Amino acid sequence: MKKETTSAWKVFTKEIAIHTHGHDHILDVTPDVQSVLEHSSITAGQVTVFTPGATASVTTIEYEPGLVKDIPELLEALIPFKRAWQHNQTWGDGNGGSHIRAALIGPSLTIPVVEGVLTLGTWQNIVVIDHDTRARNRRIVIQVIGH
Repeated sequence: MKKETTSAWKVFTKEIAIHTHGHDHILDVTPDVQSVLEHSSITAGQVTVFTPGATASVTTIEYEPGLVKDIPELLEALIPFKRAWQHNQTWGDGNGGSHIRAALIGPSLTIPVVEGVLTLGTWQNIVVIDHDTRARNRRIVIQVIGH
């Protein structure tokens, strides 16, 4: 029979507030996530970054001026705001493309934590992208699970 070992898992959750300009505004939240990790005192586990809502997403990029311009241009080419989306016809709010962009990228990201450090690549930053058609005050939930 295998001997089971238990370790005390901890969960540390913090919410941060950010202000966005909409229209695929990209914000680097890596320093915020790192700060929450440090305050959690968790050294092995994972961090999840989640944005509640249906018109924003979380991903990683090299946060540099070229990509910050390229990503919104690509999203507009793939998923134009001005298209006659069924969502717009249903609700009349004009942000159908925002919902589709957010669904494509996704609302969350999980990063392994090893020896108290986020295991990001050298040029990898955690970003929130607000796809909505207007400025927003957004909540970002950062949850660290581990020991």
